[in-house]
Amino acid sequence: MTGPVGELGILPRVDSAALRDDLCSRVDGEVRFDAGTRGAYATDASNYRQVPIGIVLPRTVEAGAVAVEVCREHGAPVLSRGGGTSLGGQCTNVAVVIDWTKYCHHLLSVDAENRTCLVEPGIVLDELNRQLSGYGLEFGPRPSTHSHCAIGGMIGNNSCGATAQRTGKVVDNVGAMEVVTYDGLRSWVGPTDEPELSRLAAEDGRRGELYRGLCQLRDRYAGLIRQRYPDIPRRVSGYNLDALLSEQDFDVAKLLVGSEGTLATVLRAELKLVPRIEHKATLVLGYADIADAADHVADILAVASPLQLEAIDDRLVELMHRQRMHEESARQLPRGGGWLLAQYGGDSPEEARDRAREVLAALHKRPENDDVLLAEDPRLQEKIHAARESGLGVTAHPPGLPDNWPGWEDSAVPPDRLGDYLRDLRALFTEFELDHPSIYGHFGHGCVHTRIPFQLTTALGVRGFRRFVQRAADLVSEYGGSLSGEHGDGQARGELLVRMFGPELVGAFGELKNLFDPGNRMNPGKIVAPCRVDEHLRLGPDWRPRQEPTHFRYPDDGRSFVRAVGRCVGVGKCRQHSGGVMCPSYMATLEEEHSTRGRARLLFEMMRGHEDSPITDGWRSTAVRDALDLCLACKGCKKDCPVGVDMATYKAEFLAHHYHRRPRPAQHYSLGWMPLWAHLAGQVPRLANAALHTPLVSRVGKRVAGIAPQREIPRFAPRTFQRWWRQYRCPESAVPGDPRTVVLWPDTFTNHYHPHIARAAVRVLQAAGFRVVVPEQALCCGLTWISTGQLDMAAKMIRRTLRALRPWIRTDTLVVGLEPSCTAVFRADMEELMPDDEDVRRLRRRFVTLAEILTSHLPGPWSPPQVHREALIQTHCHQHAVLGFGPDVELMRQIGLDAEVLDSGCCGLAGNFGFEKDHYDVSMACAERALLPAVREAAPDTVLLADGFSCRTQIEHGSTRHARHLAEVLAGALG
Repeated sequence: MTGPVGELGILPRVDSAALRDDLCSRVDGEVRFDAGTRGAYATDASNYRQVPIGIVLPRTVEAGAVAVEVCREHGAPVLSRGGGTSLGGQCTNVAVVIDWTKYCHHLLSVDAENRTCLVEPGIVLDELNRQLSGYGLEFGPRPSTHSHCAIGGMIGNNSCGATAQRTGKVVDNVGAMEVVTYDGLRSWVGPTDEPELSRLAAEDGRRGELYRGLCQLRDRYAGLIRQRYPDIPRRVSGYNLDALLSEQDFDVAKLLVGSEGTLATVLRAELKLVPRIEHKATLVLGYADIADAADHVADILAVASPLQLEAIDDRLVELMHRQRMHEESARQLPRGGGWLLAQYGGDSPEEARDRAREVLAALHKRPENDDVLLAEDPRLQEKIHAARESGLGVTAHPPGLPDNWPGWEDSAVPPDRLGDYLRDLRALFTEFELDHPSIYGHFGHGCVHTRIPFQLTTALGVRGFRRFVQRAADLVSEYGGSLSGEHGDGQARGELLVRMFGPELVGAFGELKNLFDPGNRMNPGKIVAPCRVDEHLRLGPDWRPRQEPTHFRYPDDGRSFVRAVGRCVGVGKCRQHSGGVMCPSYMATLEEEHSTRGRARLLFEMMRGHEDSPITDGWRSTAVRDALDLCLACKGCKKDCPVGVDMATYKAEFLAHHYHRRPRPAQHYSLGWMPLWAHLAGQVPRLANAALHTPLVSRVGKRVAGIAPQREIPRFAPRTFQRWWRQYRCPESAVPGDPRTVVLWPDTFTNHYHPHIARAAVRVLQAAGFRVVVPEQALCCGLTWISTGQLDMAAKMIRRTLRALRPWIRTDTLVVGLEPSCTAVFRADMEELMPDDEDVRRLRRRFVTLAEILTSHLPGPWSPPQVHREALIQTHCHQHAVLGFGPDVELMRQIGLDAEVLDSGCCGLAGNFGFEKDHYDVSMACAERALLPAVREAAPDTVLLADGFSCRTQIEHGSTRHARHLAEVLAGALG
């Protein structure tokens, strides 16, 4: 195996097996050279892809230093990686990747008086600030990836984010760092006064040699550095040679910030902190277009310094509407075609508001103007800024439009020249026939974000891409700007640095690299002796993936599974540690391959678009199977992923092919065929319960069925709901076409296990004026067959259901679902399996939840019963991801329920997942993260609401409490 060729030479061949063995024997950590792990780390959030040699997850920073030592002994390149969210390609390489995020993520100490803290490189920014909140402090720079980016990666990229308007870049917020070089020099570095510098340079040994070389480099290039380095807030490109100047205190820590792991490995960092600002107000100002908005940045900055000064354009808003994302925020925007978002802070809400009003007055505007929005509500402000942060995801794969890619995503110019730069940049788009890319970004610092519809799968398109970035680099240099204002150079801009800095300073970069890493082993091919901008593309003209027939039709992806799995752009939101539903297995394991992104990467590699793909056995791949095994199929990613990756569907597709004409795991038969077993048991429920809960029979049965021994098999109800319905005398007949008629869907879980919920729903629907009908034959949505990848059987079940419901479907009769997971099949999976079936489309439109029918489809006036109690709500994942929970919240408001909706994510049971023998620990880890502690702490008279069968089962398994369905609460309130 050889690395990139550059001025620093060809990397040697590495004996991977011997390297792996030494790492395993000497490093306290996890060492993985398997195909699956290598495939998961082959890309970051950029256009680039390089398969690593192997991955090391050190348990301590000392172990990480040992890993570097072992790699040096084998001549292996090293890539130190955080969250892997960069758009520049610096987090992908043919190297040993050291991932710090699983174990080395501790806040080591806090000095509140001096406003500093000491951290390990793997700690995530939001988690750090959560731990600092008790001190009233925070680490200031906050990229849009704040929920999952690691401090080590932020140091490597010199990250910024919107809050850099107030706090500056990471380089402005680092006090000192402990680093280790490739040749083993381990030292703390930071600002150095002249006496200390003289002492260090006089030392014998490696450290003295390094400091002497740095002094000589400074003396040789000081004049050129002062002349050629742009004096702008967002110069992130190139090495920070200016940190060696006397006016910068010869600060080697600042020198290493933004070096992208090409010079040294960061082990610990001392960070400077700032006080938290609790009270904020946001001004949203509308202008004719985005360039006009940019023209007014200097006017705003001249009045008062905002905490943030962001911008979005009309194209971004259009794409939000097209994808039904952040629509509420978009509707709040004032009149305009380009908007500036200026946020101000204060010690009180009034002080923040007054600062915003002061700016308005200086601009001769008033809050009531139609081109002005003054947002004081924290929730509204959060939504507006979240919409701006979503720019990358919203612009990546817009439906009906070409895909957009990074490549020129964060250039920066002087803020007072930003408007003219944008006009010239848009003219360049037009010249290259790049249709109207969205422009947004950190305009207070002159930093511009955009994703562009480059054609990266043809030779002609790649040549156009290369020519465009060369021209764009010349353009930004003419404006005195920086190629990168946030994401660094990596491979995306390394080759272009000479256009910005000139050959002399680029030569100085090479000298600096040679001082720290003379063998070119630290993240080679980035910044110095860089790979070409059009090399190692994730797509590229040689990309030839296999297009094979699939069960799901992927109607939103051109009916292409390849395009569906290619949705993942690597932004890494699925790696967040808390909040939302996505991705429960990553939150439990902190494993890349158990994140939505990692799984999408492996599926991408599985399609064999590149000859060097580590996944060589296609649908039969055990590596892909193992990565998908811990996917709970919660569908959280379908909603939470910025680009709408639907891993539950991809998993079902993979399992269908993987086990085609092969024996399946026992649980695919026991749990996947559960509707059939439930139907049979429903004929003799007492006998079935007795057999399944006899200790010896239960133990043997669970072992044979692949069920976790810790789980109690749910008991069948003595009488199914359908059997009760046949004996129930309905007071009024229900006929198709009558607007008062509603079909109540008898899903397997409710029908066989919790029929009291369906009976409660009948009572509530009838009280609301509906005439209820219930299908009397055994029907199923196919959910359990879908989740286990038995898609032919699932399709058969759906077709049977369609035949039975046809009289109701074709008269537009509403069908009410009580179990969220089954309802989601009718609202999503069914159409993805059969997008051309008109009955499928009709049923999807008319299949509603209980809350939806009671808030939006009442046949006449109805006053819902009043409850007036406190409630704790566990939202089912499919309610969150597919159905929407707004109607439930509205109905609970109407009945007077004081509801706290938990931000607990997936309960962890997730249908069959939590019952399977190898998943129990992960299942319970998901539940213990937030749900079960909240349940245990709830007051005894607090109503626990959980519409999902899985959620209720998990709550009862992990606590002494019993959760209820909304139908039960409503029926109980009827008296």
